[in-house]
Parts: sequence; C-alpha cells; structure tokens
Amino acid sequence: MFQYIIKRLAQGILTLLVVILMVAFTIRLSGDPAVAMFQGTSGPTAAELARIRHALGTDRPFLIQYWEFLKGIAVGNLGTSFRYNEPVSKLITERLPATLSLALVSLFLSLLISIPLGMYAAVFQNSILDQTIRIVSMFGLSFPNFWIGIMLIMILGVELRWLPPSGFEGWQSLILPGLTLSLILSSTTIRLVRVLMVDVFHEQYIVTARAKGLAEHTIQYKHALRNVMIPVMTYIGLQFGGLIGGIVIIEQVFAWPGVGRLALEAISYRDYPLLQGTVTVLAIFIVLVNLTVDISYALIDPRIRVD
Repeated sequence: MFQYIIKRLAQGILTLLVVILMVAFTIRLSGDPAVAMFQGTSGPTAAELARIRHALGTDRPFLIQYWEFLKGIAVGNLGTSFRYNEPVSKLITERLPATLSLALVSLFLSLLISIPLGMYAAVFQNSILDQTIRIVSMFGLSFPNFWIGIMLIMILGVELRWLPPSGFEGWQSLILPGLTLSLILSSTTIRLVRVLMVDVFHEQYIVTARAKGLAEHTIQYKHALRNVMIPVMTYIGLQFGGLIGGIVIIEQVFAWPGVGRLALEAISYRDYPLLQGTVTVLAIFIVLVNLTVDISYALIDPRIRVD
C-alpha cells in the first residue's frame, strides 16, 4: 500500500508540473499585463512599459519565470499578484474556505440525490417511477450549469425569495450554488447507479441471498449497494475535476467569493502569478481527491488489496 501511495503521489506531482506549465504558457498568449494596466488611458510610452515589465518580472525568459514559480511553490510562495500587489497565497487562503465548502456541499447533495434515486430506479425497473427518474436525469444533462443557476436564482431567489440569490449571507447562501452543481453531477450518477444496480441484482450471490430468505432491504443496501459504491466512488473522483471547473463558472454566476472567481479575475487582468497560483491549488485538490478515491477502495471492500 505504501509503495502504491508513493507511486500515485509521483504521478500526481508530474501532472501538476504539466498543468502549471500549460497554464503559464497559455496565459502569456493572452497579452501583456503591462499594457492591461493602462486600459482606458491614452496609452503608455515604450519606456513606461519596459519599466513595468521589469518590475513585474515579465521581461525575463519564460523558462526562467516558470522555474522561479516552481521554486516558490516548494517553500509555499506563489508570488505576488500584479493586480492586488499582495501575496497570492494570502489571497487564495482567504477565498479557499468558500470554494471548499461549496464543493463539499455539492458532492454531499449529489450523493444524497443520486444514490437513492438510482437505487429506486433499479429496484422498480421499467416502472413509471423508473421512467420518470430517467427522464428527469436526462433533463439535468440537457442544460448548462450556468443556465440552471440563473433559473434557480430567478425562481427561488427573486420570485419566491426563499434563499439569497447571490453573495455570501450565511449557510443559506450555499444552497442555490450547491444545488446547481449537484444537479449536473447527479444526473449522470443516477444513471450509473441504476445500471450498476440492475447488473448486480442478477449476480449469483444476490440470487443466493434471496434464496436464503434475507430481507430485501438487507440485500439491496448490505450486498448490492456495497459493491456498486466502488465504481460510483471512482466516477465521483473522476468527475471532481469537472466539478471544480463548474465551480469557476458558478462562483461567477452567484457572486460567490471563492477561488474560482479569483481565477476569472486573474484571466481578465492578465495576472500571471494569481492565475498560476489558483490553478495550482485547485489541481492539488483534484490530485488528492483521486488519490483518496484509490485508497478508499480497500476501505469500501476489504477483499481489494492494492500492491
């Protein structure tokens, strides 16, 4: 197990290096941050641009800038934001709790919605309930998350005034953005759980358990669901990256003060260190979640041993 963890950590570190390199390269294709600082003015002189580039460090070769950023990561220094003139690590630390709370709430709501509905659809296969659940899940896949978010804001936030439409006003503000993200993830997870449960119900050990006279709910939850949770957890882990990508958009829609919104601001202002820092932190969480999913296999099913 220890060797497996070390191997997966090494793969995760390599992934992070490639992601940081790609982000650092592509953001520099968006334009010069020194020019962006003079938007709305008559225009800077060549001497002013050269002075700002030197102060920001963007006049150095790209590979040197990349290496300096990697050395900073090793000591917890993500650089200084061009726009805010503050340490990137400080800005991310202030916003990170909001993003993590939104991600955890979304995952919790997704599992709370998808596992029971997927089970009911499998238990009552081809019934009206099964057909209804599948149709509803298909609707969830048919609309982009920002549109669902806007509709929830208009209905639950503006018209009915049940929940805060945007911003952060306490735990109630988590419900609308969390529900928006969870609906997208739940739509595919429901169908996955249903398909897996239907297959498991035809396995020999389920037939044997029924022949022994075990209660149906015991068979469903203790025998069938336990085996289904392994591929479901794999899927959830793989979808975490997509969830983080969705958070970036949803934070903007709901004016949520998280890291995703900070990343969009960095793109708008060509803030190289801030974007590199936010992407690095988000990528680290994705790698850690996937590693946790891999290790959790042995916890969910003791028969599995990782070499």
